[in-house]
Amino acid sequence: MERFYNAPERVVDDILHVAAATADLRIAEPESGLRILVRGDWDRQREGSRQVAVLSGGGAGHEPAHAGFIGDGMLTGVISGNLFASPSVEPVLAAIREVCGDAGCLLVVKNYTGDRLNFGLAAERARGEGLNVEMVIVADDVAIAEAPQPRGIAGTLLVHKLAGYLATQGASLAEIQQRTRALCERMGSLGMAIKPAAQPGQPASTRSPELGLGIHNEPGTRAVDPQSADDAMRLVLEPLLQAVAPVSAPGSSSDTAWVAMLNNLGSCSSQEMGVLAECLLRQLGEERVSHLIGPAPLITSLDMHGFSVTLVASEPELIEALTAPTTAPAWPGIQVVRNVVTFKPDTAQGNAALLENAPQDAESTAVLWRVIETLRESREELDALDAKSGDGDAGASMQSGADSIAKALDAQRLDTSSLSPLFTGIGQLLARDMGGSSGVLLSILFTAAGGALERGDNPGEALAAGVRKMQEYGGARAGDRTMLDALIPAIESLQHGNTLAEAAQAARTGAQATASLTTAKAGRSAYVPESALEGIVDPGAEAVARVFEALAKT
Repeated sequence: MERFYNAPERVVDDILHVAAATADLRIAEPESGLRILVRGDWDRQREGSRQVAVLSGGGAGHEPAHAGFIGDGMLTGVISGNLFASPSVEPVLAAIREVCGDAGCLLVVKNYTGDRLNFGLAAERARGEGLNVEMVIVADDVAIAEAPQPRGIAGTLLVHKLAGYLATQGASLAEIQQRTRALCERMGSLGMAIKPAAQPGQPASTRSPELGLGIHNEPGTRAVDPQSADDAMRLVLEPLLQAVAPVSAPGSSSDTAWVAMLNNLGSCSSQEMGVLAECLLRQLGEERVSHLIGPAPLITSLDMHGFSVTLVASEPELIEALTAPTTAPAWPGIQVVRNVVTFKPDTAQGNAALLENAPQDAESTAVLWRVIETLRESREELDALDAKSGDGDAGASMQSGADSIAKALDAQRLDTSSLSPLFTGIGQLLARDMGGSSGVLLSILFTAAGGALERGDNPGEALAAGVRKMQEYGGARAGDRTMLDALIPAIESLQHGNTLAEAAQAARTGAQATASLTTAKAGRSAYVPESALEGIVDPGAEAVARVFEALAKT
């Protein structure tokens, strides 16, 4: 099983059932075969006489659209088809009959042939029954220049919000239709995906990254090869800006601010979306973005690994509508974009051991550089070891600590003329820059050892004092499958008066022994099954062994 589905034909009904069970909604009886959801508090005789009803819908697979946007201030109801397939005329007509009162009903329709035909015919039949129904077609996709029928994609959500807001203000059907059409004419959206969507019960298709693909898994307008999030955002923004700039708000100038919406098309992580949001604001210019909607999954395409951006020129009436409250559960809100305010943390006391033009000893500095290069060169191998028993970042963590020390050496802020200030300075650097449990544990080691040296202990005794503090705060012991399994025998060797080469051999023997320890009692390996640890050297112990081997060579 690759995805958490049951019967593929039940996916849509399962989703709609949960929506109805967790919000104030009414759902068409399953026996009817019609997939309709409407507001639980809506009465066409009462509410429908005072305000226009707003209906939308289309194929499923775009969750939370459209059911997540039902609520006071947004949609009155939605009609769902099968995955990526328009609903037929009958459910659309039934939904109109259910919600349309004297004030009338607006249909918000994405510009796909099936949606236009089915919603359009339902509207005609409703008018034939004496119901006051109008339609607005959203065609915000700018993927194909001069396209005769641009698709309706994520920008549809802004039309939902504007129409719902105007309805709560008592605007007439004609006014709501006119203002939502005007919004459609001046906004644009464009999407990009690294991987297409996979239909339930079907294998995922393989396509290269594409720009301008539709929300129904249609191929994009062209293949692209972004090398970073910045590349991806640039590829989206350049054609999008060209398309929407000529149709900005009336009277707007070249420095008009934008309302931007960043939509997750399905399977991008929160972290990816956060990075993409930063790229969006930086590339547009934070001073050019008045408000940001998202990043959030809004109108998705199953598990498509991609995103879309919608832009519309900011103007007061639109902002009033977008910021108005709504009970729709999936509406993410809209955020004012502000200039980032920074402050300078007070680190003077915390970095007391880091000096300007610190005394330097050439031999000690050379030794440190050898250790730094050893950790840098070991990153991939340590990460690979950690991926088998942890979260795969042991090498990256060690390199971050090494890079911090390297930066201090380059700036001559680390005193290498004596071990006591050197150890204390390294302890401060690791506490500040390395992060994770290994960073703070090694900081404790060097800080405690630096203090012991200051009190007159020899290096072996000082390091042993540091290890005792590591055990006191960290709780690990020898045999617990941690870096201590290499560190303790190496330091004991030094305490016995042995050479660095002999200490390095002791560290190596201790590290290799961790491969036979299948029960970890500390660290992330403690949460890993024994079968995953068998024959795998602990990455922390391996890093310690490599450091001592580098020291022995000098």
